[in-house]
Amino acid sequence: MYMVVAKEQLARFGQFASDNTAGICPRAWQAMNRAGTNFALPYGDDFTTEAASDALRELFEIDCQVFFCFNGTAANSMALAHLCRSYHSVIAHSLSHIETHECGGPEFFSQGTKLLLGEGVDGKLSPDSIEEIVSRRSDIHYPKPRVVSLTQSTETGTCYSVDELQAIGALCKSLGLSIHMDGARFANAVARLQVAPKSITWQAGVDVLCFGGTKNGMAVGEAVVFFDKNLAREFDYRCKQAGQLASKMRFLAAPWQEMLSSGDWLDNARQANRMAQSLGEAMALVPGISLAREVEVNAVFLKIEATLAGRLRAQGVQFYDFIGENTRWMCSWATTDKDIQSLVKLAHREAEQIASP
Repeated sequence: MYMVVAKEQLARFGQFASDNTAGICPRAWQAMNRAGTNFALPYGDDFTTEAASDALRELFEIDCQVFFCFNGTAANSMALAHLCRSYHSVIAHSLSHIETHECGGPEFFSQGTKLLLGEGVDGKLSPDSIEEIVSRRSDIHYPKPRVVSLTQSTETGTCYSVDELQAIGALCKSLGLSIHMDGARFANAVARLQVAPKSITWQAGVDVLCFGGTKNGMAVGEAVVFFDKNLAREFDYRCKQAGQLASKMRFLAAPWQEMLSSGDWLDNARQANRMAQSLGEAMALVPGISLAREVEVNAVFLKIEATLAGRLRAQGVQFYDFIGENTRWMCSWATTDKDIQSLVKLAHREAEQIASP
């Protein structure tokens, strides 16, 4: 009985470690099931993949080129490698995912392209930082800046506004730089900003978006969207060489078609964002816990007294230490009010026991 309770507790409280802990949302599961009932041509030459691509073109209101791959690291790394040559460099925030969590993937796929790290408040790369890096050196001994990579939403749970993206886009255009967007949580940013997807992508100067499906409720699968179709030439060869060309592509594409047409992609993001807002507000009322920053999307950053943090972890609560004294908590499409209430109740109980041992 104890082991059963422990496993249930881990399942309930372990979800806050990452939005990757959630399962497959119903529509994504149903779409994959339907895709498996018939024969279809392989390697993306099927009707489902074409329909999913058309759904993305409709969403972004532009005739873009779409490729589906398995995961975000491959999507980002392949896209950046395709925009660069080995002697180029990519400008990214020092806290960006491509710098801190992709094991040198962009450098590996590009055969040497260097990441040049910039700064900016709230995890957002600033125009001044971009300009400083570009103007720092221009001699042949320095890796030539070629691409700016932006994370939307950022690793610190913030969103670039339309105005901020337009400012960066105008600067990059003047400097001859392409823009890549790491959109592992792009849906959460759209839900937060309440804007048309086009306004924070191609209309702001973004050339290629790696649109995350996995964190949005799919089992697996990211969409690499080239808004400039000329830049996408021979990207299919890169996918094949990198082992990212799925033979049964329809299983990656089907959830996209279903979730885009139904609107579940945005509903899922809204749910995750709402739950994060609720989690942040409730946990900030627990003695020994305070909000480290405003909650914008589905990430919550808390400062927790060390003893309380240890007691929560001992009870099966999982979360990450993140940037100094902060901890990071994630909500997903599957997080419920009941999940949060259970967590907050536990946190209050542990805090009370610390106060009166």
